[in-house]
Amino acid sequence: MTKSLLLEIGLEELPAQYVRTSSEQLATRVEEFFKQENLSFESVEAFATPRRLAVRVNGLEEEQKDRVEIFKGPSLAIAQKDGAWTKAAEGFVRGKGLTTDDIYVETIKDVEYIHVKQLLQGKSTKEVVKKLSSVITDMKFPVTMRWAAHTFEYLRPIHWIVALYGEEVIEEIQVLDVKAGRVSRGHRFLGKDTEIATPEQYEQALAEQFVIVNQDERKALVRKQIEELAAKNAWTVPIDEELLEEVSSILEYPTAFAGTFDEKYLVVPEPVLVTSMKEHQRYFVVYNAKGELQPYFISARNGNDYMIENVAKGNQKV
Repeated sequence: MTKSLLLEIGLEELPAQYVRTSSEQLATRVEEFFKQENLSFESVEAFATPRRLAVRVNGLEEEQKDRVEIFKGPSLAIAQKDGAWTKAAEGFVRGKGLTTDDIYVETIKDVEYIHVKQLLQGKSTKEVVKKLSSVITDMKFPVTMRWAAHTFEYLRPIHWIVALYGEEVIEEIQVLDVKAGRVSRGHRFLGKDTEIATPEQYEQALAEQFVIVNQDERKALVRKQIEELAAKNAWTVPIDEELLEEVSSILEYPTAFAGTFDEKYLVVPEPVLVTSMKEHQRYFVVYNAKGELQPYFISARNGNDYMIENVAKGNQKV
């Protein structure tokens, strides 16, 4: 039997350049955790938005496999005198919960050493996952900050944690005063708090609260919306992949829109204007069929299309 596990870390808005890398780091650390704990799983999925890092482990076994561990002790010359086991040998096996009857000898580089084999019974996954707090706290970031009176540093302050193994909350997971539960937070303005019933329902539960947790899905959505606006207006809009990655990293529910700016700015050298639009406004530039820069742009908001025309007008004033 297998179950899925969900771990979500809710944070203050993350810098765009750290969203994907932090998400990948969390997934890697969770994967390594279960490998070290001798727990098999089918796959690990990473999720990220500006306000959360999350990972889902699919097909996680419910119990560790029993395993045999070999322990190397002192050399035979130290472990045995005149055919009798010494205190060194007795102390070695006693520390493993075994007896001298369990000793066997192996030669390593022409030196004989005593060894014992110990059967380690597998623990339940329910017990193992209680230690996942360390995965969160051990993460490393290029920049960190402190908050409240805590000395602990992290990329951004942690506000909530969702930790589920199957339908159960992993209550033992805690970082500072933030305890794990099943309540996540939706879009800052359009959504609300929502309970996650199971790991499998994660994406749907957040989508209902205007949060698309899969960054690649957000990225594909913005690309599609740009292409549709370009086709509708007979524009040529080059997709700047670096800008697309940034936009997908700062929006939880992207909706693209088109806007215009005063033609007088077209006298500015094109490289200067394009760079300013990309780096300061996060605009995708628009060309006509002849490859001439046009007084239009495409951008994206963090929300749905309600009153989108007002958003476009607001951006035109920037």
